[in-house]
Amino acid sequence: MDKNREPFISLALYHAFKWSVVSPMLHAYFRGNIYGAENVPESGPLVVVSNHASYFDPPIVSNCVRRPVAYMAKEELFKIPVLAQAIKLYGAYPVSRGSADRNAIRAALEYLNNGWAVGVFLQGTRTPDGKITDPKRGALLLAAKAKAPILPVSVWGTEAILEKGSKIPRAVPVTVRIGNLIAAPSSSNKEELEALAQKCTVVINQMHDLGR
Repeated sequence: MDKNREPFISLALYHAFKWSVVSPMLHAYFRGNIYGAENVPESGPLVVVSNHASYFDPPIVSNCVRRPVAYMAKEELFKIPVLAQAIKLYGAYPVSRGSADRNAIRAALEYLNNGWAVGVFLQGTRTPDGKITDPKRGALLLAAKAKAPILPVSVWGTEAILEKGSKIPRAVPVTVRIGNLIAAPSSSNKEELEALAQKCTVVINQMHDLGR
């Protein structure tokens, strides 16, 4: 998190971007359906885990859980003019892909301490159909360190937003389903984290299978 910006200013910018851009686009352009919003705790540390099929997923998920969600983003995106400013406004922080980035973990924990939720894609990368096939333990390790409960979320339809070679988003229907809260891991034991990753995968894929 930018240490030169007070947390309340970050939250103000976040909400301004959400209500002026993200929410109108989700509801009017993508005709967004949202199920399970009542499962989201209003406060306290929270790790949001979801599937991933589109660059649009972070703002869509963040909008639907109705509280600020900070996402890791690959560090290369922070070198792109305009895009870098937009993702910073929406709580993104850089991570070096393919390495154990301790700075990213520290940033995530700082966001949690400042009242944000932190979002992590369970597979770590996009999949063509939005289904999770190879879950990683990173989200669960973060939850263990922060003693934060886990909120499973399924995003359906976003893989069709951008056609290959196109920069204009298509007005496709999008559905977000929010599952029941899962208790924080009791330890950072590899076997426990692996079991929880598999549990999250089953829950998210089952919600995804419900479709629109």
